[in-house]
Amino acid sequence: MSKSVHHLPDVKQYTLEIPKVTKVNDSTFSYNQNYLTKNKQQLWELYIKGNPLQLGYNNGALTQELMQKQEGIFFSKVEGFVPSKFKQKLLNTFLKWYNRKMYLNVREDYQAELYGLSQYSSDQYDFIASRYLRNLYLHGAHDIGHAMQDLAMVGCTSLAVWNENTEDGDLLIGRNFDFYVGDEFAQNKVVEFVQPEEGIPYMSVSWPGMIGVVSGMNKEGITVTINAGKSRIPLTAKTPISLVTREILQYAKNIEEAIAIAQKRNVFVSESILVGSAQDKNAVIIEVSPKNFGVYKVQNTSRVLCTNHFQSEVYKDDVKNQKQIEESHSSYRYAKLQELLEKDKKLNPEKIASILRNRSGLNDKNIGYGNEKALNQLLAHHAVIFSPQKKLVWVSSNPYQLGEFVCYDLNEIFSEKGLQPNDFSKSKLNIQRDPFANTEEFKNYEEYRHLSVKINDVIRHKDRLSDAFFDNYLSLNPEFWKGYFLVGKYYYHEKEYSKAKIKFEKALSKEITTIPDKRLVEKYLYKANKQLNK
Repeated sequence: MSKSVHHLPDVKQYTLEIPKVTKVNDSTFSYNQNYLTKNKQQLWELYIKGNPLQLGYNNGALTQELMQKQEGIFFSKVEGFVPSKFKQKLLNTFLKWYNRKMYLNVREDYQAELYGLSQYSSDQYDFIASRYLRNLYLHGAHDIGHAMQDLAMVGCTSLAVWNENTEDGDLLIGRNFDFYVGDEFAQNKVVEFVQPEEGIPYMSVSWPGMIGVVSGMNKEGITVTINAGKSRIPLTAKTPISLVTREILQYAKNIEEAIAIAQKRNVFVSESILVGSAQDKNAVIIEVSPKNFGVYKVQNTSRVLCTNHFQSEVYKDDVKNQKQIEESHSSYRYAKLQELLEKDKKLNPEKIASILRNRSGLNDKNIGYGNEKALNQLLAHHAVIFSPQKKLVWVSSNPYQLGEFVCYDLNEIFSEKGLQPNDFSKSKLNIQRDPFANTEEFKNYEEYRHLSVKINDVIRHKDRLSDAFFDNYLSLNPEFWKGYFLVGKYYYHEKEYSKAKIKFEKALSKEITTIPDKRLVEKYLYKANKQLNK
């Protein structure tokens, strides 16, 4: 057996007090100035402090129920992808082998924190790996998912604007985190406020059991957000990207320090890290991949836009990146960002929220709800807006990024006086819920998503549905190509080729998300025509 399967970090150097959590009420828990509370927008707010091991224990003790639930959601999702027990066993063996060197690429203090956290994991999944190693693997799930699924789960958008592009000249950053592992996974969002014994206090938005950072800002006004790039499938897991960004938040005060941290870590997927800095009043994109490293800095302009392709000089001739620009929806969303910024020259947090919530295609074309060519793909785990100089951050609440954006002031949260739960947010600065979330159209879209899952199941199990069912289904989201394609596939499998042909042609008349998607629809249409001409 390799050493990694039995590896445990050395935690003897840290003092530890086992947390005794007090339940204040159904949604507020505390231990020795560490808190977990649920606000009225249904976001969990977690405040923890201490040495690395203590941070892990405090986090685990306060979030145990949420964390175990999250782990269950994640692993049942994997079971859904891989229903056969034999294949699950193979996957399990593969993941152990694949992750065998991950711990060698993770800082020891983060390993200690993960060890503390893992003491509160369920033993239900011990057959996959020990609790500690499972927690470590889960921190690479974003990276592995994005390498294996080739970006099926991620299509994020971010932007930074300053000087002449904002109302007061201050730096503003906005991002959609479109990481989708199912609706349940996004139910319990956690806004974490972490006061480590060493380094800089910071906040981040993620999910229970996560110590890495996908969107966050530190007390010095450094912000990080990550967007997936195009990756080769790596041979072994190295440093999870969310732990690189966590290190930047904990230890960097400016862009130069952030670049130095990113440069010394070995990552195993390609990722753009948008870093904003109050000190520099600037933003750059650090572009990391297993074999390359670039920094994209803008000249003579005060805005940086980021979707899912690389922009720095070192990736100019990168074949994977060129293919990504040509075939994916990344450059379309980039163009949409540019279009919106031309319309509104002076941005404020509310205007950034409306950009992040924008559902239309180029030139305001209706491209159907849920289309990944839109900035708002109606599947975001969260959206977040940062004002680094003012140390303010706005975090979206459910559904997607349509719910109220809750405002937090890091100057107050990390001040000497210390806050009590329920004092965290600056509610008078909140950005209101998107009116679209209260419309019939939105209700129809949610129904459309629910029925899409049903149709996929029906195709898989070779069941039957009526034409009337499909007519209703297509009326719920009539401009989206995918609905017509799905119905066409059903008819094709039922050998009703003329009905299938009509639906495939209809899908091709809509705004299809990517070149590979378009090829797939064309392939099915070709096959249906072939059957009809027999």
